[in-house]
Amino acid sequence: MIDLDITKSHVLHQWKADSPLIACRISPTGQQCVSTSQDNHLQLWNMANGEKLILKGHDSWVHTLSYNKAGDQLISGGCEGRLIWWSVLDAEPKIIRAVDAHQGWIRGVEVSPDGTLAVSVGNDRVIRLWKTDTGEKVHEWPAHERHIYSAAFHPDGKHLLTGDLMGKINVWKLEDRSMVRTLDGATLYNPNKGQNAEFGGVRSLAISPNGNEVFAAGTHKGSNPFGAVHEPLLLRFNWADGALVKSHVCDGIPGGLLYRTAALNDATVTAVSGGSSGGILLFFNATQEKEIHRAGLPSLARDMDIHAAKGLVATAHYDQHLRISGLFA
Repeated sequence: MIDLDITKSHVLHQWKADSPLIACRISPTGQQCVSTSQDNHLQLWNMANGEKLILKGHDSWVHTLSYNKAGDQLISGGCEGRLIWWSVLDAEPKIIRAVDAHQGWIRGVEVSPDGTLAVSVGNDRVIRLWKTDTGEKVHEWPAHERHIYSAAFHPDGKHLLTGDLMGKINVWKLEDRSMVRTLDGATLYNPNKGQNAEFGGVRSLAISPNGNEVFAAGTHKGSNPFGAVHEPLLLRFNWADGALVKSHVCDGIPGGLLYRTAALNDATVTAVSGGSSGGILLFFNATQEKEIHRAGLPSLARDMDIHAAKGLVATAHYDQHLRISGLFA
């Protein structure tokens, strides 16, 4: 375990793919990183030397990824509505199974804390639960009135959270799929009547390791969404009662959107902003409204993942690079 120092954030490696990148995830062991690109492919990177293998199977962009608990399998969700399970530790990674899971875009895939379940959500507004070992669909239910952008399992293993375009965050009891409460993230919804545009939404959900706080990431002040004029926003909620604790704003980033957020510990959380203001890693704590540190990235970023034990951050960039940053001296 490395002692994290967010103020020392610096790029360690940058590896180039064949097309602009969309998403990325680091394996549980920290030995691999997977990314997706606009040519519909996945890239499996060796974290030790940057060597990559190309995984082909989707017919569209892939916006979401999740490793299983052991790190030997990966689940990817494509905009064509297909979920694919991959075996990723073989010399030649291969498809284990492919399932036509949703009508339209899959926007979120996550694996449960115990590794037995996976959840998928997307534009068809339906939540689907799958057995990670067999791909069997366990449950499905209509959950939101608008596109579902994100999902996260609570560390207690008993609850699931889903966030939509309108900024609604529903909390579900997994035992019977009943809704416990709704958290109000409406400030993340940015309609623009002049452009006839609906923009924003809960782009990412994260929960503190102790389970006491929920984080919802996206954007606000969308005065010109088509012109990429909107500012990053991170909302911090209390898990016990769903109350909004803090709205973390980011001054000086007029063209930014938080694509993903991740909890580093029980108080500190990070998020990646991408847009016309470039790529920026932002770090927040429980006491301050504004970020406590920001680290500029060389290019517009679209996704991020963290391996806290190794102090590594992966970011997926439009300039076709996967970048690995270190949070240590």
